[in-house]
Amino acid sequence: MTEPLRVLLADDQTLVRTGFRMILGADGIDVVAEAADGAEAVQAVRRSRPDVVLMDIRMPGTDGLEATRRILTGAPGEPRVIILTTFDLDRYVYAALAAGASGFLLKDVTPEHLTAAVRTVRTGDALLAPAITRRLVQRFARRGSDTEALHRDLASLTPRELEVLGLLARGLSNAELATRLRLAEATVKTHVARILGKLGLRDRVQAVIVAYETGLVSVGGREAADPAEQP
Repeated sequence: MTEPLRVLLADDQTLVRTGFRMILGADGIDVVAEAADGAEAVQAVRRSRPDVVLMDIRMPGTDGLEATRRILTGAPGEPRVIILTTFDLDRYVYAALAAGASGFLLKDVTPEHLTAAVRTVRTGDALLAPAITRRLVQRFARRGSDTEALHRDLASLTPRELEVLGLLARGLSNAELATRLRLAEATVKTHVARILGKLGLRDRVQAVIVAYETGLVSVGGREAADPAEQP
């Protein structure tokens, strides 16, 4: 029997945590811990070992961004983090995605979307379509600001992998990439996996960020102006 999905809720508003706990519980998802600020969230992750953390971005004391950085250190068995915010395209959301968060949700998310999002990131998929991430990048990225610290060396990629990364950053799905490049979808998935592995990236969201920050795809340029939204 499959183990229940384990979630930690980090939000300074008790009513938000209560509402989310009820929604998740009704769908068979276990809320194993709660936290009212980022420091509590970090400690609770170590104690409860959740699969997914729903992390409010703005909390007193240690905020969700710093908590995300402390949680996602690259150690095996880390949880996936979904950022919760009331502000679409918040600059802190971008920073959290760059730190390794798997996506973000607005707090007015529907119950169905909330539970689907938690299940999506648990499987290792990114929650955001790359085209949405691109909007964050265009507003908040500083090209080259942190590429050395994050060990992003595009020179390790083959010409084909660079091509795939550039198209991925424009929002193309695996199926669309396969059609554009005249490749089997399985081959595209292999290319994407190799790109993530070589660059030490968690998922497609971070790949989009890296493509823009390194200048592979230009912010505000023609490449960024013709996206195909990924479902």
